Amino acid sequence: MKAKPLFIATAVIEVGVGLALAIAPALPVSVLIGASLDTPAGLLVARLAGAALLALGAACWLARNDERNRAARGLIVSMLFYNTAAAALLAYAGIGLRLSGIGLWPAVVLHAAMAVWCLACLIKK
Repeated sequence: MKAKPLFIATAVIEVGVGLALAIAPALPVSVLIGASLDTPAGLLVARLAGAALLALGAACWLARNDERNRAARGLIVSMLFYNTAAAALLAYAGIGLRLSGIGLWPAVVLHAAMAVWCLACLIKK
């Protein structure tokens, strides 16, 4: 499976979410988990997460034409870890913490699908 579409999709998704978290973190957090960010610390951590997602998106965009080198493979491994962790943590938020925003379960499914896509790119040699 080719990695270029994976890199492009990841870049678009993560830059979009990263910008939303960096600019107006209360809205995406509310949509995702149905909770408000009512402390300066919570807003700071959400903006920091937004910056991290912007960095991931930029790395994926810049790697989109270099899908066959070791650095690209390392990026896909990192994306596999991130998407697996995100799906698991968001599922825990819904099941264990009883948080529920309209975007929670779609985000779980999206991250799980992205993890499978990463795995498929790594398995195909």
